[in-house]
Amino acid sequence: MGEENLARQAELALERQGDHDSLFYEGQWHSAGSLADRAARFATGLTDLGVRPGDRLVVLMANCPEVLITYSAAWRVGAAVTPLIFLVSEDELRHALVDSGAVGVVTTAEFLPKVSATLAGAAEVRFVVVPGAGAAPDPAAPGVPVLDFAQLELAAPGLIVDRAGTDLAALLYTGGTTGRSKGVPLSHANLFWCGWAAHQNSVRAQVSTSVLPLPLAHAYGLLVFCGGFHRDEGARTILMRWFDPAGWLTLAQEHRVQGSALVPSMIQMLLGQPLEEADLSELTSISSGAAPLPAEVRREFEARVPTAKIYEGYGCTESATLISANPADGRRVGSVGLPVAGCEVSIQDDSGAKLSAGQDGEICVRSPGVMSGYWHAPDSAATVLAGGWLHTGDIGHLDADGYLYVVDRKKDLILRGGFNVFPRDVEDVLVAHPAVALAGVVGRPDVRLGEEVVAFVSLRAGASATAEELSEHARKHLGANKYPRQITIVPAIPLTSVGKLDRKKLRQWVAESSQQLT
Repeated sequence: MGEENLARQAELALERQGDHDSLFYEGQWHSAGSLADRAARFATGLTDLGVRPGDRLVVLMANCPEVLITYSAAWRVGAAVTPLIFLVSEDELRHALVDSGAVGVVTTAEFLPKVSATLAGAAEVRFVVVPGAGAAPDPAAPGVPVLDFAQLELAAPGLIVDRAGTDLAALLYTGGTTGRSKGVPLSHANLFWCGWAAHQNSVRAQVSTSVLPLPLAHAYGLLVFCGGFHRDEGARTILMRWFDPAGWLTLAQEHRVQGSALVPSMIQMLLGQPLEEADLSELTSISSGAAPLPAEVRREFEARVPTAKIYEGYGCTESATLISANPADGRRVGSVGLPVAGCEVSIQDDSGAKLSAGQDGEICVRSPGVMSGYWHAPDSAATVLAGGWLHTGDIGHLDADGYLYVVDRKKDLILRGGFNVFPRDVEDVLVAHPAVALAGVVGRPDVRLGEEVVAFVSLRAGASATAEELSEHARKHLGANKYPRQITIVPAIPLTSVGKLDRKKLRQWVAESSQQLT
């Protein structure tokens, strides 16, 4: 059996680390041994339902122990998981069910109506599993029974099915910001490598207790899970159902955590909490990824929590979510770090030529984590993987020491009067204003200039500022070609399900406001 088999890795990790309290969720500790036993039994239950190697299993749940149990169980029987954020629309869920050819769905009672409404046309789905399904005995759809999660766990543990490193382990769907979401197939080898590389990068800053608010259905959350397979000593994870800043602060104090994996919007939301009044003296390491971190947000957080340092990293779903990270003993502020072990980064121009240090171009990657190609989309895969490189669509540069700096998304670039305007540059300036909590910038079509810079901001609780004041603030810190001529103050900046800025929604707002003016 290959060492890259994730089910085998989980088993070896338990043998190496020993049984211990590993997962705290909603007031209860779960031991590593009990979770492994439940996964082994649930795996047999899946086999009894006819799940076979290579089958896909959609997992649509908020964070809970059953998510991790389902992942482990699926890998034990040789199946692949298709995790979906529970906030997906019915159309998005239906697309994933049909496109993946999933044979079953694991969900919770609160999302069962959404699942039931999307099963028409998803002919491959044979069953739905729900914790506590005894209270919901009706079928999800004609011929598709709803089964109780606990009933499947009554089966006796079985053996791990042999799978090669190249076999499918997870089929993740992109956010669909440029059209219909595409399936990203990640193999056992892809996920084994990303977990190993993440562990190697953080080995000097191992934390024993951490808070995890990231969706386990997202690639970033999956990375954290796979990284745990490579530890020599067991760690304790405080799992949040979903992120809320006050709840995070309470758990961080109660469990005296040393670390947490967050996205920038979560860190920004934490700035609205009474951090100085909290006992966070054990907190030393914050991992930040999935989106750019404004410099002012980092400075304020570290000033208010003096023991903590924020370590930025970078990746994308197509690279098994890992490309670079700041090492614990070599953090470079403003950079997303060095390429992790086994990863090669090249900055290229539009013709595919390699650029020199300091020159901005598209970030291109080769690593053991890169996907083999999009699911059922060979034409898109050929473009993204042209020349043997993964073309990320992000713009950035390397410095003379090989540290990577991400400037912005290539597709988000605003062309104003012939000048390039990167939304992140404008957002960082706006967020530096003491009244601003979050900011989002997009382009608006303009007859004279091609595009105009448009900003949306939300204010901190109790703060006040006018659009004119914010525009003047931006004008002082940005060139005349960059500062936003239109700023709209909104109650909340739209975020994606994983906490990234939702530019798709912002562009929709711009389009709607333009239509109202015509």
